[in-house]
Amino acid sequence: MKAILLLVAALAFASAPFWTSGFGGFDPNRYPNPQIDPPVQPAGYAFSIWGPIYLWLVVHGVYGLLARAEDPAWDRTRWPLVVSLAIGASWISVAQVNPPLATLLIWVMLGGALMALLRTPGRDRWLLAGPVALYAGWLTAASFVSIGLLGAGYGVAFGETGWAWAAVLAAFATVLAVQSRVPHAPEYGLAAAWAFVAVAVANWGEAWALALAALLAAALVAGYALSRLRTRARTA
Repeated sequence: MKAILLLVAALAFASAPFWTSGFGGFDPNRYPNPQIDPPVQPAGYAFSIWGPIYLWLVVHGVYGLLARAEDPAWDRTRWPLVVSLAIGASWISVAQVNPPLATLLIWVMLGGALMALLRTPGRDRWLLAGPVALYAGWLTAASFVSIGLLGAGYGVAFGETGWAWAAVLAAFATVLAVQSRVPHAPEYGLAAAWAFVAVAVANWGEAWALALAALLAAALVAGYALSRLRTRARTA
């Protein structure tokens, strides 16, 4: 039953861009202080990562139903992932009209994704830990970006650049902490690194310090993720 629900949730999640206008960032004018080209926002091309995420999660759901429906190791990941994907199916529609609510929801989605990821075993990496890690890694970055946009958009404390720095640093620390617990899933860190590079690209030529910090974060996170996988492989 859980395997069926997960596949349905994955299909609903992956279909969301087809029955909405898609998502390439929050509407700048949905904030009291319009967020036009904010420094915390990754360059637009970065959102293309959703294609592989959608496809891989659907493949994960199909394989899980056909070949791992009663597997206890897979089962432990299913409920939190179902919750995350079910919320995600309507997230684009919410994000287009209500960024504060969408920010709350993306953190709930992240919580479910991380709970599922932390329960993944080392085996079946390409069809279990891999897709969940890619999804959770991008959600980690996106969740902190949404907080940065919300803080700057509502004029709280730091200003746009300050919130961008806070988001990058907090995301960096979170990614390292999570990656240390899932050495078998470097896709988590690599997805976050993709986001950091896109933040650097968005700020290149304008906010040099932030761009260089984001590039450094990307290099450190990607290097750490791959080194943890190599260390695990040697000691397995």
